[in-house]
Amino acid sequence: MFKILRKEVLNPTVISITVEAPHAARRAKAGQFIILRVDEEGERVPFTIADADPENGTVTIIYQVVGATTRKLMELEEGDELADFAGPLGKPSEIIGENVVVIGGGVGCAIALPTAKAFHEAGKHVDTIVGFRNKDLVILEDEFRNVSDHYYLMSDDGSVGEKGLVTAKLEELIKSGQKIDKVIAIGPLIMMKFVCALTKQYDIPTIVSMNPIMIDGTGMCGGCRLMVDGKMQFACVDGPDFDGHKVDFDAAMSRNRQYSEKERHDYEQTCNLLNMKEGQ
Repeated sequence: MFKILRKEVLNPTVISITVEAPHAARRAKAGQFIILRVDEEGERVPFTIADADPENGTVTIIYQVVGATTRKLMELEEGDELADFAGPLGKPSEIIGENVVVIGGGVGCAIALPTAKAFHEAGKHVDTIVGFRNKDLVILEDEFRNVSDHYYLMSDDGSVGEKGLVTAKLEELIKSGQKIDKVIAIGPLIMMKFVCALTKQYDIPTIVSMNPIMIDGTGMCGGCRLMVDGKMQFACVDGPDFDGHKVDFDAAMSRNRQYSEKERHDYEQTCNLLNMKEGQ
């Protein structure tokens, strides 16, 4: 069993938990993920490792409450235990490039943070651009500032930071003549697609983190299959990082839409549950 040592609510639907998992903590690197089960009857669900502390034997994950499993996870408190916490899985991010721009969108910022931190600790120049719909959804602002040479906060409605999309700020940096060896984009598929379309115009290498439906995390189930450079790849063992200019985003979004109705239903149930809790 894996004990939850710390729980923190980052915004109304995003929660951070720190779990006692010494084996995973010793081996974890930026870009990797774990698969957990809340209880013995629970489904296997992947979560990117947001932070690992080998000395204290802990791993931190950040998740958005959207479905049945994350609702069950939300109900757990400090001192409670998870049935399984397996990992690290997937290939670590390659920390290559002297001047990088790390882009995070929404809850994808939880995945972008350890990558930005790894580049920063390697002595690289790191600029981060993060985007949220509004000020109430902003997470990890201080953490990003601590590992960034420059930090740019964007919001759709202008309620915090600068109004606009992350692509607008990225293009501004490119046109200013700033040297950019690599862009790493992590967030909604549509955001990553347009970041890659922009960087392709300027011939800037771009890495994206793909997080499709996943079951076993070993490449056996095929649920996380993607088309990359015209070939089938599996996010769990071939990724989750891929060359963004070779990913077929349209195919990935088409597959995701198969689950949209179920996700919308689960999201509405989650919102109702959270509203009930606030009213108590």
